[in-house]
Amino acid sequence: MENLTRQIKKAVRNRGGRARPIRTALICAAILFPFSYAAWGQTPPPPTPTPASSTPSGRSADPRYDEQSRKGATEAGPGTSQTSDQHFMKEAAEGGMAEVALGQLAADKASSPEVKEFAQRMVKDHSEANDQLKQIATQKGVTLPGSLSAKYETVRHKLSKLSGDAFDQAYMSDMLKDHKADIAAFQKESTSGKDPDVKQFASQTLPTLQDHLKQAETLSPKLSSATRNN
Repeated sequence: MENLTRQIKKAVRNRGGRARPIRTALICAAILFPFSYAAWGQTPPPPTPTPASSTPSGRSADPRYDEQSRKGATEAGPGTSQTSDQHFMKEAAEGGMAEVALGQLAADKASSPEVKEFAQRMVKDHSEANDQLKQIATQKGVTLPGSLSAKYETVRHKLSKLSGDAFDQAYMSDMLKDHKADIAAFQKESTSGKDPDVKQFASQTLPTLQDHLKQAETLSPKLSSATRNN
């Protein structure tokens, strides 16, 4: 470092005349600046990029800004990226369609007037709930199932082969099982849901499902008793 300084001063004297102190200081600073960092094992700090600078493709010239943009873009609004809420919506839509389809079948095939009445209520109540859920799904950009799953198609096919008391008992048995599962799912969403709209839908629909279950629990023993008496 000292040798370099002496060479600089010598070069200035060889050019003749007196070098102005300020000019000499500037020359020395310009030459010594990068060496000072090297002497300490450091590199000069890079220029601070600005968000406005970009390439022709529209991306920032600094990859750090691109990374920040990607992180911001993945931060969805309330409820739009909650996997648990979307899963609930799809399951509820699938179950609701099944209740309507099986209710329509029971309203046509049931031999008991009470079972027919129950089935008609299933069609009405679940159709209304399905419509509400579709509106919420449209607002959230969530695609709901458009047809019955293989599971419910199997149940409908099984019931379609039955008639009379056998059909009534099988249908009401399915209603008991399905509504117990539905109530558990709706209770969980109503307390643990992240999306306020989906959570409210679950809370508002839950009492109707609980009433369906009570009606099914009251009706099923009557069917069993009537079958034994016959």
